[in-house]
Amino acid sequence: MMKKTLLLVGLATALSWSACQNQAHKTTDTQLSDSSFAATIDGQEAKLFTLQNSKGAKATFTNFGARIVSLWVPGKDGNLVDVVLGFNKASDYNNPEEPYYGTIVGPFGNRIAKGKFALDGEQYTLPVNNGANTLHGGFKGVHFAAWEGKQEGDNNVTFSYTLPDKNEGFPGNIAMTVTYTLTDDNALEIAYSATTDKKTVVNLTNHAYFNLNGEGSGTILNHSLQIYGDQYTPVDSTLIPTGELAAVKGTPFDFSQAKAIGRDIDQQDQQLRYGGGYDHNFVLRGDKVDKLNHAATLIGDKTGIKMDIYTEEPGLQFYSGNFMAEKVTLKNSKKDAFRTGLCLETQHFPDAPNQANFPSTVLAPGQTYTTKSIYKFSL
Repeated sequence: MMKKTLLLVGLATALSWSACQNQAHKTTDTQLSDSSFAATIDGQEAKLFTLQNSKGAKATFTNFGARIVSLWVPGKDGNLVDVVLGFNKASDYNNPEEPYYGTIVGPFGNRIAKGKFALDGEQYTLPVNNGANTLHGGFKGVHFAAWEGKQEGDNNVTFSYTLPDKNEGFPGNIAMTVTYTLTDDNALEIAYSATTDKKTVVNLTNHAYFNLNGEGSGTILNHSLQIYGDQYTPVDSTLIPTGELAAVKGTPFDFSQAKAIGRDIDQQDQQLRYGGGYDHNFVLRGDKVDKLNHAATLIGDKTGIKMDIYTEEPGLQFYSGNFMAEKVTLKNSKKDAFRTGLCLETQHFPDAPNQANFPSTVLAPGQTYTTKSIYKFSL
């Protein structure tokens, strides 16, 4: 009798899952098309690229900044949910006040102290665009660049761009490629590569804002987050790492076990005050899944969508949307309200060019920078 009951329960579960998958196929994004999205920005065409897998999941991208525009994955009711914040028109991304939605940031993602670093005794000076520091490659970096886009089939698109020597102060002609692949197991893979003709520093990452309950659905504070790291890099008042690798245990930064993002975010903690919440780099333990570091698991409290992040990178920047201030209107006509999106950026550590004890970000001629990160979605 017990075996028969278990068999019936298993069959019912399988049929329910199948029904959800079939329902997911019927739900599509009707807001975006290349004709309505495309624009000419600084004389270059910004276009829309669409990927879709066999399960019905769908993602759109633009070559303006090699950005993720939308990412539709199945929720617990079978309907597809857009879990990435973005805009309906390419021209809306050309906004110096809110420049980082969905974009690739580089050639050095995150902060460099006082916009300065040295290589082989030569000092380089970068534009200062974040208080006293350089953030995400400077004022234009690569996020306001028109990348060349090439799509082959339904599952992948590759964007290429060469940052000219001394552009934004970085040495070398830095040739970068980013390939997005939407797999049939509902994973978005991001493969990065770069070469240079002069010694330089490279630290590429993606700056997507996620809300697993769906864009415009409200706060991310009730999302459950687990980060597979026992240390983080404390910062000074300008959000530059002090050089210390501090234990998360006993602090609001302890996400070693899953917890709601909002549980400790309002604690009286100097590091939280510096960031206005979480805006810190976590040191990954190196828990391996298919040879990649398992970086984090995020779960939407309303949709049941789970996002697992795997990466070759040693760090993960967790930003809890502390500076979102209803300055822009998103794809679904909702404003980007305070903490309605979050970023989980795979990376080398901030200010690594100035911190000898951090993993190196130096790239020399003849070398190829390569790294891969995967954002995998399930229920």
